[in-house]
Amino acid sequence: MTKEEIAAFERWHVRRQFDEETETWYFSVVDIVAALTEQQDFQTSRKYWNKLKERLKKEGSELVTKCHRLKLTAEDGKKRLTDVADVETLLRLIQSVPSPKAEPIKLWLARIGYERIKETEDPEAGIARARSVWKKQGRFDDWINQRMLSVRVRNSLTDFWDEHGIKEGVEFARLTGITHKEWTGLSVRQHKELKGLKSQNLRDHMSDAELVLTMLAEISTKQIAENMDATGFDKNAEAAKEGGGVAKKAREELESKSGKSALSGSNFLPKK
Repeated sequence: MTKEEIAAFERWHVRRQFDEETETWYFSVVDIVAALTEQQDFQTSRKYWNKLKERLKKEGSELVTKCHRLKLTAEDGKKRLTDVADVETLLRLIQSVPSPKAEPIKLWLARIGYERIKETEDPEAGIARARSVWKKQGRFDDWINQRMLSVRVRNSLTDFWDEHGIKEGVEFARLTGITHKEWTGLSVRQHKELKGLKSQNLRDHMSDAELVLTMLAEISTKQIAENMDATGFDKNAEAAKEGGGVAKKAREELESKSGKSALSGSNFLPKK
């Protein structure tokens, strides 16, 4: 996690924290509830959220299980475990709170960087937006086409994980980390540091070789997992390591023949 940040919605302060491994912002649920209910008293907002959690659990909603707990700074300055959720979960939770602030908060979440949430209903819009952004950043068409292919390969793997007992979020990130570490010799964080990245998406700054090897690792991981009929984290972790190993051999062969590292420190960040 990076350091905690405060995001302001009207007169409410919403605590949030960025997870570098999953590249996800997590927001304090009770802070969002306070804004929805227009309640300045923290304890009242906390009680409201606790009652809402109980109701959702009784209704069999999976939303509560999608919330995580992180240590965020409380009013007294101390770090305390706090319920947090990603934007997709928050958008669904908001529907459970009758409030005239619901729509403004949705728009606010979108404005601070979550336009992609809307694109779940219109995938083509997301593809067009991504291509437009990459074009503006100076990427060539060949790179963009390769990046789009990498998205399809990634989605195919995560679909398999989702259908075989892997929890989206933390476990997805752990398996991705295993595959990545195996073929690169670096953790995702170390690879981002090599490129001088912080909260940016690592794949958006990969070279052609890095993208191709990442796809090879993920295609191999899926095919090996399918052959093993891997279900659950441990079996899929084995497949992830073996799949990463396939790409590792390819990387080492490429580096041996080309005389240079397949891992690049370059990025597509704007020049200062």
